[in-house]
Amino acid sequence: MIAADRPDHPAARLCAVDADGRIRHLPRAALATVLTRGDLVVANDAATLPASLHGLHAATGRPVEVRLAGWVAPGDPTRFAALVFGAGDHRLRTEDRPAPPDLAAGDHLSLGPLNAVVERGLGHPRLVRLRFLGRRNRVLAGLARHGRPVQYAHVPEPLALWDVWTRIAADPVAFEPPSAGFALDWALLAAWRRHGIGFATLTHAAGISSTGDAALDRRLPFDEPYRIPEATATAVAQAKAAGRRVVAIGTTVVRALEAAAGEDGSVRAGDGVAANRIGPGTRLRVADALLTGMHQPGESHFELLRAFAPGGVLDGLPAALTAAGYRGHEFGDVMLIERQAREAGSVAA
Repeated sequence: MIAADRPDHPAARLCAVDADGRIRHLPRAALATVLTRGDLVVANDAATLPASLHGLHAATGRPVEVRLAGWVAPGDPTRFAALVFGAGDHRLRTEDRPAPPDLAAGDHLSLGPLNAVVERGLGHPRLVRLRFLGRRNRVLAGLARHGRPVQYAHVPEPLALWDVWTRIAADPVAFEPPSAGFALDWALLAAWRRHGIGFATLTHAAGISSTGDAALDRRLPFDEPYRIPEATATAVAQAKAAGRRVVAIGTTVVRALEAAAGEDGSVRAGDGVAANRIGPGTRLRVADALLTGMHQPGESHFELLRAFAPGGVLDGLPAALTAAGYRGHEFGDVMLIERQAREAGSVAA
């Protein structure tokens, strides 16, 4: 189990940044009381796939690791965008991983009980489109038996699949966990209900957070499919009509809500693909506050935070929080950031 999956961890902390840029340092347990009656919390209920597969490049016999990174067609478990690395595993930093063998269309990869063929490259030696050979059920069974969660060197112990599922996990469509959801447990949800705070979910296929290559990282986040239930769209409309806040649990929820948003802040129910990039120039239409982990400048997640707090509020915050002993979201600490007023003329990304 990872520390983020322990909402009662006594050392877990919350950095709260309000709409005026003021910062408070609180225990994470304060999440039960810091929201306001009438707020609507929206969380991502995606479960995480065992998306890391080790095997061999058939043409050369060299070892590879495949990390599934994107859906070619949502719900089709036979075709994916995928990152391919050479020998090694998560204990070696991603940026230090060797390149895979030269990959060309038609190359076969033997991945435990599964066989896959490279359909084509996707503009980078590590990024390809793969097709698994066999029927849907056989592919799913192979993933379940042979796949492991994608993980990185800062958590050296191998993770089990249940370590990367939040308590509200439902459909297995994410490639990495929607990790802000680790802050939720049933006691917290019950406390919110007692305080008149609403709760709704959507399903967003959270993608890879790091490729190990700076140029490829600049393409993150990849396009990610989502599904917004009718009940969630209705709850958002009711909150907006009442002048209440919509609080997103994680950056994936922000992407999905804003991708589905109309100019008036209404949210379309149904399936979609989040191809939006959210950053300092984005006018947010739906999300009023965000609960997220600790991110670093230059990461796509951190650039998304700038849509909530432009004007330099965030610039010195990561270093200050590190100095104060805050830990990354895999280790339990979180930030609650409210959307601050923007100058007129800002446009949506």
